[in-house]
Amino acid sequence: MTPENQRHGSGILRREFLQVGFSGLLGLSLPELLSRQARAAASLKVAPRASSRPRAKSVILVFLTGGLSHIDSLDMKPDAPDGIRGEFQPIETAVPGVRICEHLPRLAEQTGKLAIVRTISHSQTNHLNGTHQVLTGHSQPGAFFDKIASRDDYPCYASAVDAIRPRSDGVPSGVMLPTYLMEGPLTWPGQHAGFLGPKHDPWQIKQDPNSRDFRVESLALPAGFGVERLQRRRELFDEIATQRDRLGASSSSTKDPLDAQRDLAYSLILSGRVARAFELDREDPRMRDRYGRHMYGQSLLLARRLVQAGVPLVQVNMGRVQTWDTHSGNFKSLKDRLLPPTDRGVATLLEDLATTGLLDETLVVIAGEFGRTPRIGKSTGNANAQDGRDHWAKVFSVALAGGGVRGGQVIGQSDKMGAYPASQAYTPADLAATIYQSLGIDPATELRDRLDRPIRLCEGESIARLFTA
Repeated sequence: MTPENQRHGSGILRREFLQVGFSGLLGLSLPELLSRQARAAASLKVAPRASSRPRAKSVILVFLTGGLSHIDSLDMKPDAPDGIRGEFQPIETAVPGVRICEHLPRLAEQTGKLAIVRTISHSQTNHLNGTHQVLTGHSQPGAFFDKIASRDDYPCYASAVDAIRPRSDGVPSGVMLPTYLMEGPLTWPGQHAGFLGPKHDPWQIKQDPNSRDFRVESLALPAGFGVERLQRRRELFDEIATQRDRLGASSSSTKDPLDAQRDLAYSLILSGRVARAFELDREDPRMRDRYGRHMYGQSLLLARRLVQAGVPLVQVNMGRVQTWDTHSGNFKSLKDRLLPPTDRGVATLLEDLATTGLLDETLVVIAGEFGRTPRIGKSTGNANAQDGRDHWAKVFSVALAGGGVRGGQVIGQSDKMGAYPASQAYTPADLAATIYQSLGIDPATELRDRLDRPIRLCEGESIARLFTA
């Protein structure tokens, strides 16, 4: 089943036309992003810490926005009473004793690569707060109910990586695609750099990669404008800058921000790595078919191509805001719209990464902001929602693979109703520490905010069982 075309909450698919010397189209303005990266980071200081040996070069975060029902997917309770266990049946997987939902047959074949953590837990049952919690590893500052994105927020993973490991090769530290989590005027938190400032925001791609006209034109040269001509233009700019400095036209020892922005743009275009990643028509059509000719599948394929191009962190939003928010029609939505394309796309991603040798150096994380209530349709108070499940953050499941993760295991156990942890619980902070440590970044690294206050990157502890035999 092909997922619906994804649009913003306003119903408009926003496109931003850019100018980087070339006309273009990208989610977060490319020249704006380059300009932000080029500005002096006077308001930010990073206290370096000795890094652990990195297990992964890149992370692909598959975000199930709205909250996947754990009890109908990765942590089924077939022996629970009626009204709890749901309509679906568990099936055997490639790992004896591990069973998951019947509507995830291809993922069941890949469980030898997967580690399923069934005891993730936090206290935020509102979408925005829960999203911030899972995408940053921190509770959202000042949030008592749903709170929109703020520059007081903690940074998302890509932004923190960009601040700790700034790049100068034109390859972004993070890309989010294909939807920007926004509902009407409300922007969901956890999607930007928060207190680190806009210069560390990840790129936002807001187009469906399955669309026939999908093209990030800002990464392409206009017709008749070849690489050689661009290189000559760059050499001319460099010569002018050199002569200017010799004549004392610049009295500052600090590089002109426009020069830095131009250098980043040239590096991006001339290297061609990121530009080629977006050219999905270069991919073998049979591989595109394997991922699925829908938004979910082609977004995951694009994620693989981006990590091949050297992007450290790619977040794939599987749907728009609240796509997985199944207060009503839980079973029909999962069966018909949500689980089949996700099953196909994620299973193919794992197979593809393994075949190309990228799985060992790419950590794949599959998570929503929380799970769903064990009891079906009783707490909504809506007579038409008797087949739905509400928000539930007391316990839910996250799946990981690659990047040194020992596959074929289940970590943690929920109680017989799938309502609370029956063994050690792990928090989003622990998940964040796992992601950072996999990239060789010490979770205790200290960031400094705009007021020069020390902020620890992460308060959690890496989930060691993921990586031990």
